[in-house]
Amino acid sequence: MIYDPQTYAIPDEAMQPFISEKEIWEMLEQADADTNKVRAIIAKSLNKQRLTMQETAVLLNTTDPGLIAEIKEGARTLKEQVYGNRIVLFAPLYVGNLCTNNCSYCGFRTSNHAQRRTTLSEEELVSEVRMLEDSGQKRLILVYGEHPKYNADFIADSVRTVYKVKKGNGEIRRVNINAAPMDTDGFRTVKEAGIGTYQVFQETYHREAYAKVHQGGMKRNYDYRLTALDRAQEAGIDDVGIGALFGLYDWRFEVMGLIRHVNHFESVYNVGPHTISFPRIKKASNVNVDPEYLVSDEEFTRMVAILRLAVPYTGLILTAREPAHIRKEVLKYGVSQIDGGTRIELKAYSGNKPQQDLDAEQFEINDSRTLNEVMDELIDTGYSPSFCTACYRVGRTGEHFMEFSVPGFIKRYCTPNAMLTLAEYLEDYAPADTREAGYKLIDKQLKEYDDERFKSMLSDRLERVKTGERDLYF
Repeated sequence: MIYDPQTYAIPDEAMQPFISEKEIWEMLEQADADTNKVRAIIAKSLNKQRLTMQETAVLLNTTDPGLIAEIKEGARTLKEQVYGNRIVLFAPLYVGNLCTNNCSYCGFRTSNHAQRRTTLSEEELVSEVRMLEDSGQKRLILVYGEHPKYNADFIADSVRTVYKVKKGNGEIRRVNINAAPMDTDGFRTVKEAGIGTYQVFQETYHREAYAKVHQGGMKRNYDYRLTALDRAQEAGIDDVGIGALFGLYDWRFEVMGLIRHVNHFESVYNVGPHTISFPRIKKASNVNVDPEYLVSDEEFTRMVAILRLAVPYTGLILTAREPAHIRKEVLKYGVSQIDGGTRIELKAYSGNKPQQDLDAEQFEINDSRTLNEVMDELIDTGYSPSFCTACYRVGRTGEHFMEFSVPGFIKRYCTPNAMLTLAEYLEDYAPADTREAGYKLIDKQLKEYDDERFKSMLSDRLERVKTGERDLYF
């Protein structure tokens, strides 16, 4: 069920609004970016301790180029300690662009009459998934406009359809969701369909800025959106993703809002969000962006490093909104998930159009490389591309994920499982040069194992992949 703004009431005390603009601005105004203080905060994070909001504010106020370089180097080191060299890959699949909201920054907004409205039929959805499987994708995020048609039952049906599609060795093993907030019963419905992470982005945590850009529709209710993922948690969805759209308000305030949101989840549910996203506003159909709060490349790359230091064990997602050179840079500072082979126009994967059409998509993407081109760059730079979904299917989610990840043990699962899913890709989809480079990377990683027993187990599973077995994991 999608919320009715006329009948909405905050359900209980745990879901009361928890963002205080006064508190956030006081922290930012009082934070002194003293050299010794900045270095002490970096050292604390490298000891794998969560930073406080006050400590995060110090990093956000740091402007000295030398200290910024130290922040980035600290983030690089921390990422290697926690996540190793693996990068998780996924693809977005837009299911429908009907929308009742009027968000000034979005091509889907209801007042944009140039946008061509489409909702995929079941047959069209299957066709898109088959094309994605043909390229080697194993993880999808389904994206829906905010419209009563895209209710919990509709989303659950589309998830079940995606999971049923098998083509050769191709299959989608994890379906994440980016869709409108629901009530608790609605979240229960989509959970039963076997979804992975449910994303709801606040867009901006600043109330006045929020009201300014959300000019009509269901999305106008700031508090209902802010508490959406509380209802998901109450419904048993313990894998949730938060995010802010950078460019709507001061970027430092938005980072503080994200950290406050993380703190809320940890306090109330004893588990933080599984992922944080930080998209920047991009060109969209009939959209004129207010330049006041646009985030520069320098601010953006710094912000990613600060987020990694502030929340060591939360996945950071970077999408194809960003150009390839920015994506390559911030992978070093803490990003753990990216999309590849991305198309966001409705029916774009099966249509295989070479040019983007802003009147049929939400915004402009700036990295249009194929999945294999992204894989090639990752392998060439020493990253291990991963399509792993093991944790979600064996119950290492929510608090159980934190039990493994907070001490840093998740690396013991992620690295070998990344190697196994990479081997699947190399066997089933990769051209010869990618296959050769990929196996060289796998061989190099195998040599780095000191535990001979585990190394033997991993080598055996890799050989089994080569002989045709699939979906092996630890």
